[in-house]
Amino acid sequence: MTQIDTTTDSTDDKVLARAAQALKQGDLVVFPTETVYGLGADASQDVAVARIFAAKNRPNFNPLIVHVASLEIAECFGVFCDPARALAQAFWPGPLSLVVPRTDDCPASLLVSAGLDTIALRVPESHIAQALLTRSQLGIAAPSANPSGALSPTDATHIAPSIREAAAVVVDGGPCRVGLESTIVGFEGDRPVLLRPGGIAVEEIEKIVGPLVAAAHNSKAPTSPGQLLSHYAPSAKVRLNATDVRADEALLRFGKSALPEGRAMAEKNLSPTGDLVEAASHLFQYLRDLDASGARTIAVEPLPATGLGLAINDRLARAAAPRNESPS
Repeated sequence: MTQIDTTTDSTDDKVLARAAQALKQGDLVVFPTETVYGLGADASQDVAVARIFAAKNRPNFNPLIVHVASLEIAECFGVFCDPARALAQAFWPGPLSLVVPRTDDCPASLLVSAGLDTIALRVPESHIAQALLTRSQLGIAAPSANPSGALSPTDATHIAPSIREAAAVVVDGGPCRVGLESTIVGFEGDRPVLLRPGGIAVEEIEKIVGPLVAAAHNSKAPTSPGQLLSHYAPSAKVRLNATDVRADEALLRFGKSALPEGRAMAEKNLSPTGDLVEAASHLFQYLRDLDASGARTIAVEPLPATGLGLAINDRLARAAAPRNESPS
């Protein structure tokens, strides 16, 4: 992939044209917003979106925010209740992301939503981001342009070498004005829920829609990433923190496992070296593989609850949660 690093005069039409063309071709582009620099891809292309996860070492169960040029375009991607529309009208363009249900014909890849029925949307204020959106005529999926878990870049000089190498174009727009990721608000029905504090104060949001509900798991009416209590679940039951393994079980190992080999119907090790990034990347595929073994239960060895282990344990807890069943 040929990289064009635009360290001067980044708003020049030729630079934006190169960046827009790269996005249309399915390549990655680093560009500034008012919050932080984003690692962008055409939100409608599965392979392009997958390149974001690969470049960041980001687990594919972590949804992405899609940047669009206007509320009108956002409504092609998501369904806006009255409070969502009121917040968009008050704070867009700006550092607020709204998590709303996907439209029936949402043009964004399902990878953007991590398989959920919601989508996170934002209209950035940055004139460079707006110019890129207008020129490309795309929705741009763009998490922060950093390796997963690292500090978000607020200046082009902060962008990690691995991210630069993954991008076809790096647009240098100088320091970001806000320098803090966007506030994220989701909705339970019409009730606004604070999912992440960020570039807009909660007090300012509450002036528009009233008190925000604290984020909570809601398995009955999930409207945003992370709201399902039982989710990411295989057909087999999941038994967490296993210190033994039974003959009729499959076993999901982690690190230097202390459990004996050969007892389970099937085995997978998320990361023999105990690497949580590797474990996150394998989680869904290995659960599917073990589910296909025919075992009625998947036993899971304990994993650290630090770093990406927090997210892995969260997803495993949802997989192990009681399933919704019809009353007998």
